[in-house]
Amino acid sequence: MRWRTDVRGAVAVVFALTLAGCSDASSSAPGAPPPRAVSPPAEPGLIVLLPDSPQLHQIRVAAVEAADVPNGEVVAPARVGIDPSRLAKVLLPVPGRIDEVLTKLGDRVERGQALVAVESPDADGAVSAWRQTEAAERQAAATLTKAEADYDRVRDLLEHGAAAQKDVLAAQNDRAQAQAALDTAHAAREQARRKLELLGLEPTISRQRVMVRAPISGTVLEVGVAPGEYRNDTVTPLMSIADLTRVWLSADVAEPAIALIRAGEQVDVTLVAFPGEVFTGKVARVADVLDPQTRTVKVYVELPNPGGRLRPDMFGTLRHVASRRRAPVVPLASVVQQYGRAVVFVERAPARFERREIVLGAREGDRVAVLEGMTPGERVVVDGAILLKDR
Repeated sequence: MRWRTDVRGAVAVVFALTLAGCSDASSSAPGAPPPRAVSPPAEPGLIVLLPDSPQLHQIRVAAVEAADVPNGEVVAPARVGIDPSRLAKVLLPVPGRIDEVLTKLGDRVERGQALVAVESPDADGAVSAWRQTEAAERQAAATLTKAEADYDRVRDLLEHGAAAQKDVLAAQNDRAQAQAALDTAHAAREQARRKLELLGLEPTISRQRVMVRAPISGTVLEVGVAPGEYRNDTVTPLMSIADLTRVWLSADVAEPAIALIRAGEQVDVTLVAFPGEVFTGKVARVADVLDPQTRTVKVYVELPNPGGRLRPDMFGTLRHVASRRRAPVVPLASVVQQYGRAVVFVERAPARFERREIVLGAREGDRVAVLEGMTPGERVVVDGAILLKDR
């Protein structure tokens, strides 16, 4: 039994040696393919493409540049509005019947232009009052003339001993009262004349229409009156006129950024209606209170509008750069978002790219500043970065 076991072990050893020899012979046989080398594992975050990869031909790389970028920037939503100092409400000066409306919505009017014609009994009353005060003034003037003559006559008699001192005092008092009556009549006449001027009436013509005129030059934005109406209410506006050659932009600036903007500073404005255009305005006022709901402060900007292109209620964005600093900048196309982080792909060598997280700064045009993670001169993928995102 022991002899059989030894024989079996020897046969196993010989069989193993024979297989090993065959293996060595086959590996060293002429024409056999060389053994395949195993590439070492790539570094974490490093992407390696094969030289013949079709993706490699779709990737474009450029050097990172340095530029002056905003160090503190205010960006806020904004809306075009009307300058309060250039908005006028047209009111009815006296109650009456609307005889004619001489303008319509959207018309351009000049200051002093007639807008509405009104027939009013107050117009006739104003003319009558002026005539009465004019007659009263003439009567008071005649009374004063007579009082002065009486005073001179009594004083002459006193000098010749033909009158008493009390008569002189009485004449003097009458003259003073006549002078006071004339001053009162003159004041009443001037008041009546001023009312005629305000209503635009002539003192010598009866049954005149009151013409309601434009208080400012501008565009008619609202019309709330029609011919034939009788209006007793002199508080409700007949129409609204706004001068739109200059408009106000109101922006809601967030509380942390309000220290970066002040009255008198220049700001840039972009509007949804005019993509690609930048309008320049000046900060007219920063509100004194903070909105507790939105935690924002109203900032008002004056914008010139000579062509009338800017219309009330247009939406846009306010941008203001408080200061600038030197920093790397990359095209927007080179930045991809992964799990909420900004990532770029930096070329380490041909066909070898490093996935790198960066901290973005302010955007200007089609470029964005990099605050952390890059230095000028490094080469970054500027076209085709999306092809490397999921590798």
